[in-house]
Parts: sequence; structure tokens; C-alpha cells
Amino acid sequence: MISFRAEKQSSRPSNNLPSNLGNGHIETLIPYLFRPTKTQPYQRERIDTPDDDFLDLDWVKNGNKQLVIVSHGLESSSQAKYVQGVADHLKQHGFDILAWNYRGCSGELNRTIKYYHSGASYDLATVVDHVLKSTHYETIYLVGFSLGGNLTLKYIGEESRKLDKKIKAACAFSTPCYLKTASYELATGFNKLYTQNFVSTLRQKVYDKEEMFKEQGFDTSVVKKLKDLPSFDDFFTAPLQGYKNADDYYEQCSSKHFLKDIKVPTLIVNAANDPFLSKECYPYEEAESNPFVDLEVPEHGGHVGFYQHSKGNVMWSEDRILSFLQGQQ
Repeated sequence: MISFRAEKQSSRPSNNLPSNLGNGHIETLIPYLFRPTKTQPYQRERIDTPDDDFLDLDWVKNGNKQLVIVSHGLESSSQAKYVQGVADHLKQHGFDILAWNYRGCSGELNRTIKYYHSGASYDLATVVDHVLKSTHYETIYLVGFSLGGNLTLKYIGEESRKLDKKIKAACAFSTPCYLKTASYELATGFNKLYTQNFVSTLRQKVYDKEEMFKEQGFDTSVVKKLKDLPSFDDFFTAPLQGYKNADDYYEQCSSKHFLKDIKVPTLIVNAANDPFLSKECYPYEEAESNPFVDLEVPEHGGHVGFYQHSKGNVMWSEDRILSFLQGQQ
């Protein structure tokens, strides 16, 4: 494994990250808008959750003994370019892929009033348990992007004492390790454009289940007035998921608090110019104090971009994931 630990003192960016880190927005948008991706031959499987909901799992199976479980970002899915890109790259190097879709993200409305959220590691646990019970993979790796990175880190931290031995390592890219400040960061400046897109699709989820929300006492007319993630999370996400308010939800679900408990090799990669992340999302102290956690902060990459130094249509991040996983074998 290539460790960042020996380099931290010399290459660590300042804690006072400037508000404008160059072309982070461009590096975020170019792969999202223009990258060509190969559509993966997914085989879909639907599994039930303990609360009578369902999760749709998309498999790429080539008969390998190693499996990578990929968790996507906010309002994304297994169809996202970055998910299909990493699936295509890893399958060519001896890995099967399971790209799972969060509740309400697979193209079909889920059954219960609850949707996914940044701390819904219980659904990742359901996916992992299903894999362990129904397959014969010798080795399992976890990879998460953005919100999926937070889910992945939270899961392996809170499950550290009972994590199955087949789970050998994890990678998290562009992860908002501290949700509160990251959410407020998205409500400022140019980031408002991203927020408008996120809130628009989240708002539609409320409309799709309007009667269910009304039955639970929610005033759905308020959703039209919610313009950013903190306000949406305060009014809908937090109470729906059993939290007092948005800040309580952010605090309890931030993966930063779970890093100290991780007991498998874990790589966190957050670009220094990621426009989605606040300075609190770069967990230097936590990584330095846990020998299982390595933090890398490349100068460029944006948010789930990392097209710099790419090889053909393979993103730098996809090569980095491959090299890290191969280093654990």
C-alpha cells in the first residue's frame, strides 16, 4: 500500500483553506458533463430490507473471487459515469462489481416513507450481509464516492468489532467527512448551482410521496421554500429519520467521528480544490492517529473528478483505487 503517512508533514495543505482553490469547479464538471463511459452489463437483483422496503443491486459478474461494493453519491445511482467508470476498470483487473442503489435512486419509488440519507449505513449493512450469505466471494472491498464515502467510512467504523473478515479494505473519494460544514459550504457562492439541482430532485421525492408525508404530519407546502440542503434536512430529513434537527443529524452521521474505530486498511482521497468540502472534511488528525487510515489530499481533482493524469478514459481516481486494492492482496 502506498502510504500518505510519511508525507503528511511536508505536503499537508493549510487548515485555513482558501475559498477559491483554482479550477475545482471545472475539474468537477468536465468529467460529469463530457466523459464518455461504457455502459455496464448490469444484472439487477432486488433484495428486501428489514423494514419491508427494497434495495436494487446492480452486478457485474465475471466469476472472480474478489468483489468490490460501490456506493454512489447524493441523488446519484449505479448509472453514474464515475460508478460505471470504476466498475469497467476494476472488472478488467479481476474484480466482480456490486453497484447498489439507495432507496428511491434505482428508477423506482421505494415502498416506505423513508429515503436514504448520509448516515444510512444500515442499508449498506443489509447489502453486505446479503453478499456474505448468498455468495462465495473470498475477498470483499468497499468503495464509496461523496455521500457513499461517508456511508462506507461510517459503516466500517461502527462495525469494526464485528466486521466480517472477508472485508479486507475500503476506499472513500471526495467524502464530506463532516456533514454540517460541508452542507453549509454547498449553500455558498457558485456551489448554489449544485445545491439547486440536489434540492430540486429531493423536493420531487417529497412530492412523489406527498400523501405519506401528510399522514406523518409534514406540511409539504413548505418544500417549495427550501433552497438549500441545511433547510431541507432540518425540515424533512432529520425528523423523518429520527433526529432532532439538521445539526443533530449531521453530527451523528458524520464519518469523521467513526474514523478512530476503523480496523481495516482504508484510503481517503479528498482533493484540495474540492468545491463541496469544508476544511473540516480533511481529517488529518484522525488519520494520523489511526494506523489503518491513510488520507491523501492531491492538489487537483475537484469533486469526484480526478481526470488529471488520466490514462485514456481511465480517471486517475480509478487507477488509484485499483493500485490500493491490489496492494492489499
